[in-house]
Amino acid sequence: MPKTLGDIKKALDSNLGKRLLLKANGGRRKTIERTGILSETYPSVFVVELDQEENAFERVSYSYADVLTETVELTFYEEAPGNVAMT
Repeated sequence: MPKTLGDIKKALDSNLGKRLLLKANGGRRKTIERTGILSETYPSVFVVELDQEENAFERVSYSYADVLTETVELTFYEEAPGNVAMT
């Protein structure tokens, strides 16, 4: 995993438009898992468009610091079904 916020942003920039599995710490020992597509990156945050059949809302955003502190874990899917690549 990249060690700085800049490295995390570069890694996410190179994966724009790719499908991913997002695991987020929901507090009180609760983990939230969602699937979607990495749609946009900004200087401080990134946006994930969620799959509509699974979620009540369309998009979520997190900061690069959330990835750095492992509050959010991202797993990008490879092109071939069934293969998963970690970033």
